Amino acid sequence: MYKAAESRYQEEGGMVFERCGRSGVLLPRVSLGFWHNFGSVDPYERSREIVRYAFDHGITHMDLANNYGPVYGSAEETFGRLMDDDLRPYRDELFIATKAGYDMWPGPYGNWGSRKYLMASLDQSLRRMHLDYVDLFYSHRYDPATPLEETLQALVDIVRAGKALYVGISRWPLEATKFAYDYLRQRDVPLLIYQGRLNMLDREPQETGIMDFCADHGVGFISFSPLAQGLLTDRYLNGIPQDSRMAKEKFLKHEMLTPELLTQLRLWNDEAQAQGRSLAEYALRWILEQRGVTSVLVGASSTGQLDKNLRAVR
Repeated sequence: MYKAAESRYQEEGGMVFERCGRSGVLLPRVSLGFWHNFGSVDPYERSREIVRYAFDHGITHMDLANNYGPVYGSAEETFGRLMDDDLRPYRDELFIATKAGYDMWPGPYGNWGSRKYLMASLDQSLRRMHLDYVDLFYSHRYDPATPLEETLQALVDIVRAGKALYVGISRWPLEATKFAYDYLRQRDVPLLIYQGRLNMLDREPQETGIMDFCADHGVGFISFSPLAQGLLTDRYLNGIPQDSRMAKEKFLKHEMLTPELLTQLRLWNDEAQAQGRSLAEYALRWILEQRGVTSVLVGASSTGQLDKNLRAVR
């Protein structure tokens, strides 16, 4: 039977926790994302090893979504197995998030931001994850066709029904974010956190004012894709490896690695090495140093890769 490491909250050399906006929630500066490597196509024992390693090293925040896998729903099913096999005794030490907003099932009610979709999706997620509630539920993307009031009232009612403790939004534009903040605050279900894509190559949340708004209004911010699908690692400094995502054109296209980008990556790598760090550590620390950032979501295909990412907070 799994027994979590007693050192998981050690102060010296251990995980650092940051207050999430103006709330009582503390999140680890590095959180574990389940977008890849936890689906039904991935070996369960490897997923289990990664999650155990994460929790043993103070990663209490696990980030999922209804359609993470592949196949859709299978990352949540993997998490449900992990709850039953290992994590149930530690449920109250975990901060578990899931989301709905992208394509999940056929027909008009399995996508976007309707009340019907969000509520049905969360019910399905709870069954797959073997949970009574999640700590955090997100609207995974802005829906330009559904009235914002409908989407946001669904989030309010989900909290009031006890199915989520907090709510967040992901990849909403600034004006919609402002509306969401006001709507939720007026109904005593404050917007806890915004999840956006932020890394040294993609600074849109900064450039559009999202991060300043969140910081000014006590809303946390968590970054996904912090290493730009591997571009901000040493993986591509000397070309395109045959077994890489770019070689397989999986999320990364060959044409993205321009001579100008390669020059920039090598400059950042030189700066990282001068600090005694890897490019990945340098990129993660850059995010964590930005105003208003609560945590950064990392993926991992092995405990070794996760350990390298954890060095960013050591």
